[in-house]
This record gives sequence, C-alpha cells and structure tokens, in this order.
Amino acid sequence: MPKIVPPLTDTQPRNAKGKDKPYKLADGGGLYLLVNPDGVRYWRMDYRFGDARRTLAFGKYPEVSLGEARAKRTEAKRLIDQGIDPGEMRKAQKASRTERAANSFEAVAREWLLKHEEGWAESHTSKIVGRMERDVFPWLGARPIAEITAPELLATVRRIESRGALETAHRVLANCGQVFRYAVATGRAERDPSGDLRGALPSARARRKHFAAVTESKQVGALLRALDGYQGSHTVRCALRLAPLVFVRPGELRFARWAEIDLEAAEWRYMVSKTKTPHIVPLATQAVALLRELQPLTGGGEYVFPSPRTRTRPMSDNAVLSALRRMGISKEEMSGHGFRAMARTILDEELKIPPHIIEHQLAHAVRDPLGRAYNRTTHLEDRRAMMQAWADHLDRLKSGADVIAFKPSAA
Repeated sequence: MPKIVPPLTDTQPRNAKGKDKPYKLADGGGLYLLVNPDGVRYWRMDYRFGDARRTLAFGKYPEVSLGEARAKRTEAKRLIDQGIDPGEMRKAQKASRTERAANSFEAVAREWLLKHEEGWAESHTSKIVGRMERDVFPWLGARPIAEITAPELLATVRRIESRGALETAHRVLANCGQVFRYAVATGRAERDPSGDLRGALPSARARRKHFAAVTESKQVGALLRALDGYQGSHTVRCALRLAPLVFVRPGELRFARWAEIDLEAAEWRYMVSKTKTPHIVPLATQAVALLRELQPLTGGGEYVFPSPRTRTRPMSDNAVLSALRRMGISKEEMSGHGFRAMARTILDEELKIPPHIIEHQLAHAVRDPLGRAYNRTTHLEDRRAMMQAWADHLDRLKSGADVIAFKPSAA
C-alpha cells in the first residue's frame, strides 16, 4: 500500500529552517517544499510522464504560498490527465514568449535599421530612428509584427496627421512599410499592411493663421483649431492642447509630473510655484483623454512633457512659446500666460462663473472674510463643474458653434 502523506499545515513551511543537508517537507500528490541549508525554501512537484520521472518548479516560499502551490499542483495534474506534459508545455510557452519578443515590431525595425544604416547618411538614420521612437514604438513597438493590422497602423499614423504633420505621417507610413517588407522577406510576417493604406492620408497641408484678441469667441475658436494643427512634436502639441484646458502657469505645465496626476480621480495635485501652496486642478474628460493619449509616449518617465533630448528634464521654457511663434502667433497676440487671461475673461463674461471660483482655480490669493488659511479643496466641486463646463465651451468654440451673429436693430 502506498504511504499516505499528511498534508502540510500553514505553520510548517513558515517555521522550516535550514539544516546541514537539503530536505523535503511533503504535502502529497508529488508536491513538497525543498529546504536548502541556507534556509531558502522552494516549491517542487515530482511527477511521472510516460516512463520518465520529472520535476516542476513552482517558485519560492513565501512568495508562493502553500495554497498557491497546491493550485499549481492541481493544474499540473489536470494537464497530465489530458496527456500533456506540464514541463514541456512550460518550455513551449517560454519559447513562444521569447519568439514574440524577438519578432516584435520594434525588434524587427531596429534590425532593419541596423542592416541599412551603413549605406545611409548619419542624419538620415537619426531622423528615421527619431520618428520611430517618437511616433511608432510607443504604440506598436511591443506588438508581434505578424499580428499588426492595417487599422492599427492607420491609427498610429493618424496621430501624426492629427497634429498637422502630414509630411511626417507619410514618411512614417513609408518607413513602416519598409519594415513590414523586411519582416516578410525574413519570414516573420506574411504581408505588408501598409499597402492597404494607399490614399488613406490626405496630402493637403495646414496653413499658418494669425490672430487678434484671443478673449473673443471667434478668435479663441481659430486659436484652438490652430493648436490642434500644430506640426511639431506630439509632446509639444499635447502641451499646447492641454494649456487652455487647465490654464495653469507655464512653468507649472512644463514641470507637470505623472506622479502628481490621478487619471482615475481626474485630478492634478501639485505645489503652486508662486505661493508654495498645494493646489488641485480638476481635469475635464477632454483633459483626461488627452493625457491618456500621451501616456504611452512619456508615461515611463518622470515628466509629462519631457525634453526631447533627455527624459530626466522637462521641456524647455521656450517650447510652447516657440511653437506659438512657428504657427505665426506673435508675442503681442498670445503668450504662455495668455491662456490664464483667456480663461479668466471668458469664464466671467460668457459662462457667468462667480469670480471667487475662478480665482481659486487660478490659485490666486482670495481674501477670506473669516480669516481662514488657504485650503486647496475650497469650492472643489464647484471648480470641478466649472472645468468641465469650460472644456465643453472650448469644444463648441473650436467647432464654430456659439458664435453670436450681429443683429441690426429694428429701426
């Protein structure tokens, strides 16, 4: 009769100490805890498959608990009953993961670049690498190249198109096509999906626009449309689009850190640069969507808007200003601080928001008749509603709605 092994108790693995030689604490069904002389404890399972005796490793204790080890044993026995060797299955899964990583879009693209860079000028190579790292790898880099579809590729290049950089979008699409054709030639993809996208991108270029006062609805709408059409980097374009939604000080925007932003709570909490007091910016749904769009690109670093040269520093204080100037918006027409003035004026005069709510959101010192200290949560729910109403109003202005036409008097 086979020897019946009593199952382990919770305290036995916890109290197991190292001895002169390795020893086992059996739990039954082939599962045991292997205790090494140094006291390190490993879960193991012995089993037979065919005529061979084999062993599975289930991890270290206490990282893997007794209950988790038993669940792994149950799953292994289920596979054995189905005629599947769990050890061989594990090896096959590991090999598949390795193969997927080796055949990711980024891995194949970098291999393709390496094959061709000797025949290219250094500047040409750096431009292609820059486009891939900035506009493609954050979204497609980890995907197995054979699984990428034409709609996925189109969504990637349309992100570039949407900021007005149509020439760059076309170049990126062409480079991706070269990578896919290289993958086909080396047996890692069956076809090039970029061929399905001929004619999907327009060829017209956005024109530069000039603006007068940006506190008037019609001009604000034109400004917002121009910001959407900015032809520079995706990071700066996102900063330009976020600036009117949050109307913080320019330095606070460029020093924004991912650790300060809670997208689930739709809040950005930081220390006001001017007064050194804590502040909360409620994020409208449009701001949250914009940040989620940017997160795959810069979310791995500290800063929301990092420098293009190094992710350890934020973008320069001239990044937004330079972008405005390249769009033909002069310093007399708009500055980084201009978004604050724009919000203050329109929130008061058009949306009829009480001035003290606006001032709290601007992080200005608001006189308290009761002499209470500044509280970052003051009027927070009112401010949250205001920020959403403001974002919705900007959307209407951008689409050309809510512009009141002049009506002559009935003389």
